[in-house]
Amino acid sequence: MSRILRCLVLLAVSFASVVSAQNGPPPVVSPDVQPDHRVTFRLRMPNAKEVSLQLEGAAKPIAMQRDDQGVWTVTTDALTPDYYGYAFVVDGVGIMDPANHAIKPNFLYRSSEVHVPDTSSPWEVADVPHGEIHHHFYDSKVVGDHRDFFVYTPPGYDPRGKQTYPVLYLLHGYSDDASAWTAVGRANVILDNLIAAGKAKPMLIVMTLGYGEPKILSPKSGGFRDRALTDSNFDKFREALLTEVIPRIESEYHVKADRQSRAIAGLSMGGAESLDTGLKTLDKFAWVGAFSFGGFTEDFAKQFPALDEKSGKQLRLLWIACGTEDRLIDINRKFREWLKSKGVAHQDIETPGMHTWPVWRRNLTEFSPLLFR
Repeated sequence: MSRILRCLVLLAVSFASVVSAQNGPPPVVSPDVQPDHRVTFRLRMPNAKEVSLQLEGAAKPIAMQRDDQGVWTVTTDALTPDYYGYAFVVDGVGIMDPANHAIKPNFLYRSSEVHVPDTSSPWEVADVPHGEIHHHFYDSKVVGDHRDFFVYTPPGYDPRGKQTYPVLYLLHGYSDDASAWTAVGRANVILDNLIAAGKAKPMLIVMTLGYGEPKILSPKSGGFRDRALTDSNFDKFREALLTEVIPRIESEYHVKADRQSRAIAGLSMGGAESLDTGLKTLDKFAWVGAFSFGGFTEDFAKQFPALDEKSGKQLRLLWIACGTEDRLIDINRKFREWLKSKGVAHQDIETPGMHTWPVWRRNLTEFSPLLFR
């Protein structure tokens, strides 16, 4: 009898919950992407005094308006098809969109993500052969921690076969984790499409954790204001890549183990690491790219004491890109002028945009077809 009573109580509670949900406010739909590429964002926050939208690529927060149901709403102008990170700022506090499951991973600045689709974009999944993403873990003796890296193998890669491939070591930016270039940058999708179109050579992409000094992520570390910490971060990352990651890739995958078949590139902090590693180990890399690099001082001669016209001739490609509205455009331009003064051949790339993923996805789309030609 007691079991029957418990069942009846549970049924009554469940029924009450359903009725309550049905009588409550309707669910909020956010984000709501319109056919004309405008996007409506909504947030139910009846007690908030001020709410705004922080949208990746927008110069400043966008004010939202409250209706009589306590729902704050804003509709953007038409957005260029892409993936955008965003967050709400509620009375000065940033929060993710509770109505949206899509999240940009990040150690420090996680945010929600909205997709404005366009089937012609190279980061959109298409009906082409797809490569695979492999996730590896290892104990780093150099850094002193347990860390991970991801490997993209192109369509047709056969671990039992004999064909060998070149490798692009692709580095993330400050605050990102090792998954950034696949989870946010969509590097695997971009390469799938470029390879299928015959625009890029089949290659492996290795995406490893970029912190030689993990404590640089701590708010109390001083970050890149502490030059000793910054230099150690670069030095230990370079050592871990050269002595731990690359040897493992070349022992476990079918890759070509020569400098002509190795490229290194990255964004922001990873752009600086690609320059720091690639230009200091020209015996290892023939192809170097930097997207919106940051983390150096303007004393480039101290950073690269051995780089000159003669050593620079070993490079097949030195490609330096930055968005024209990026806060780092000034140091990127100064570095390119310094390279010019040293007689080091390079390509200068400036595109519209800020310090954002839409810029870096386009950088990768333009950079990767130039490799291994």
